[in-house]
Amino acid sequence: MIYALLELLDGWKFPGHNLMGYISFRAGISFALALLIALLFGHKIIERLQRMQVGEVVRNLGLEGQMKKTGTPTMGGVIIIMSILIPCLLLGNLSNIYMILMLVATLWMGCIGFLDDYRKLKYHNKDGLKGKYKVTGQVGLGLLVGITMWLSPDIVMSENFEVQKADTSETEIVVSKDQIKSPQTTIPFVKNNNFNYEWLTSWVPDKEAAKTLGWLTFVLVVVVVVAAVSNGANLTDGLDGLCAGTSAIIGVALLIMGYLGGNVIYSSYLNIMYIPGSEELVVYAAAFIGALVGFLWYNAFPAQVFMGDTGSLTLGGILAVFAILIRKELLIPLLCLTFFLEDVSVMLQVGYFKYTKRKYGEGRRIFKMTPLHHHFQKPLEPGSNVLWKHPVNPIPESKIVVRFWIVGILLAALTFVTLKIR
Repeated sequence: MIYALLELLDGWKFPGHNLMGYISFRAGISFALALLIALLFGHKIIERLQRMQVGEVVRNLGLEGQMKKTGTPTMGGVIIIMSILIPCLLLGNLSNIYMILMLVATLWMGCIGFLDDYRKLKYHNKDGLKGKYKVTGQVGLGLLVGITMWLSPDIVMSENFEVQKADTSETEIVVSKDQIKSPQTTIPFVKNNNFNYEWLTSWVPDKEAAKTLGWLTFVLVVVVVVAAVSNGANLTDGLDGLCAGTSAIIGVALLIMGYLGGNVIYSSYLNIMYIPGSEELVVYAAAFIGALVGFLWYNAFPAQVFMGDTGSLTLGGILAVFAILIRKELLIPLLCLTFFLEDVSVMLQVGYFKYTKRKYGEGRRIFKMTPLHHHFQKPLEPGSNVLWKHPVNPIPESKIVVRFWIVGILLAALTFVTLKIR
């Protein structure tokens, strides 16, 4: 709103009117505003949730300090969502298709998470919204984002190519002036870091049909990424500050990638894909990080509020859609490896338990408990059939969280490093 207002008043030339034209300035203000909103209004929202008796339903799973969390206000994801939306609405370019998609994704996943939390609180159990409805919502968002990227004329990209310098053997990278519609994305370990989904369907004789199938493949990948990352973030939200801190680290990495890919000079210098218009995502990413840092003020151990599925499903959806819009979705398995390990640990545990029960008549486990972070929190029970017994004694919750953050920082660094190994 402020951005649009200053555009209308551009002819007035009052002092500082050009500042809103700088992405770095708007991003900095967006971060600070989101952080302040979370800090100033977070306490009031927590008090409101306490008065409404919106407390977490906790089952006794034998984890140290677990039952002390009973009654802690949940649905704190409202703080995060509010702290993201307000700065973006005030400082963002609301005519930019990338900003529009991120705002839609935030509200879309926020509504799904809110319904899930509401049902848990209403019926006083941990069941919440049925899995098929959550998956339907995630698939719906993936289809919306994927098809919009396919059909919108505002979502284009510019390819890089090498040119020979005059009177020298050296070459330089130049960004093409032609903006094209193409389902290209970024991958590591190759010269130009680009991969085109149309290559997978190049065997089709009809070129137009092959192009359409390439885009359909891209849309399918988008759906899978949105569902996987959203569910992974949801499973990661089990310890104080774990999901918020991990998501903030991933958000910083995506902000840097978005900034570089939305700047024609840096794109050319670093030989990476240039995506015109995507620089507006930096304003969103800054608000996202600021909101999470502010939320950690209340969510760090011992937590005064939990984000609930209102927050965790939303965070996963945001990270997935952001990565897709800047064409980095195939880097997600490394960047968001923590989320995927949480996902895989649950699938392996359930699968191994069912297999051993059929084979031996008694179910056995790989981990002491899943999702993975609970494995480190739970003591090893005498005589338990667990493959991975380390650590025998439980690790304090705060230490587990900090170690997961450190792993997240390492994964972010490795993601950047892989792009330089060509």
